[in-house]
Amino acid sequence: MKQTVEFDKIQQQMQKGVITLNGFLGDDKRKLVDILESDNLTVKNLRRTHEAIADRMEYFRKRGTEGLGEFITVDENFEVKVETVRGMLPSPFGGKGMYGKANTTVRNKKLDKSVVFTDLHIHFIGDHGFYEGKGSPFRLEPEELITVLEVPVVEE
Repeated sequence: MKQTVEFDKIQQQMQKGVITLNGFLGDDKRKLVDILESDNLTVKNLRRTHEAIADRMEYFRKRGTEGLGEFITVDENFEVKVETVRGMLPSPFGGKGMYGKANTTVRNKKLDKSVVFTDLHIHFIGDHGFYEGKGSPFRLEPEELITVLEVPVVEE
């Protein structure tokens, strides 16, 4: 994939201080398309899809809202908490509009590991295969998401 003018504009929107204080790229100096291709290869090699990962994230997010800001047990092996704060964020990719500021924490009790993600992360991953740049304080590693959330293998 080639970095287009459109990707240049999106990458500019991802810089520190444009949409968020920390931005979405961290100290990653690669072009946006190179970041996307690298994570896409990782996910493909693990026999998963970005959509399957985002669906699993959305599943936990929806179930977690039942806890009203407290941890609840989901499917016996998970504890989930969704915390919301006021405000909305736009996606640097454009799209559906604004995304709520909700943090979803999923703790896999079998593995004793947790991940935290936002509504914007679900959009980034499901619609664009974007996990944020290396060095970003909110980057999600595809391998970790797949493991902690127990994302099933996609049959070909």
